[in-house]
Amino acid sequence: MSFRPPRGLPSMSSETNAHTPPDLGPAAAELTRLLDGVRDDQLGASTPCPAYALRELLSHILGFGIALQHAARKETGPATQAAPGTVPPPELPAEWRELIPENLAVMAAAWRDPAAWEGETQAGGLTLPGAVAGRVALDELVVHGWDVARSTGQDYRPAPVDLEICYAFLAPSKDDPATRGHAFGLAVDVPDGAPMLDRLIGMSGRDPGWRA
Repeated sequence: MSFRPPRGLPSMSSETNAHTPPDLGPAAAELTRLLDGVRDDQLGASTPCPAYALRELLSHILGFGIALQHAARKETGPATQAAPGTVPPPELPAEWRELIPENLAVMAAAWRDPAAWEGETQAGGLTLPGAVAGRVALDELVVHGWDVARSTGQDYRPAPVDLEICYAFLAPSKDDPATRGHAFGLAVDVPDGAPMLDRLIGMSGRDPGWRA
């Protein structure tokens, strides 16, 4: 049996659920590395997320870094109650270069606690199993890492195991738009023989060939 979450999140198969909980640290570190390469004059650049310029995408990354550390600790409240895509991200704070890496590191550390993956929590206004919320957190790091890399012309080097986990997490929802809601666009077809990164990006609703 596969878990079928409320509208707005993909399903997670029992096979994916059987995996040992992933370490979010490498994905957080890779995204932080990319942030170091963002120039101030690029903040208005377009991104693979059509509604977001780069500064809005960075604000979103800061927001999920905070929200998903609360979700890991089962600390429900304003940070975990906002549904994705329903409100624009707040203005990017001037100290974002310090705040985002700090919160991504705290988020990754929070998900290293085995208790984070147990029971239920809240994220994006939804009550969902911790095992699902943790994979949502990993997917946010990996996919938005690609967004930042493409928006700023940087190389992207995610861990292969993270790509496999995120792809397995998103794949069950490919042909079910109702479960994608505000969180994901319709999947973009990518050849089966394409690199796993391209396949994941297509599964997330983005064109792997996108360039700024």
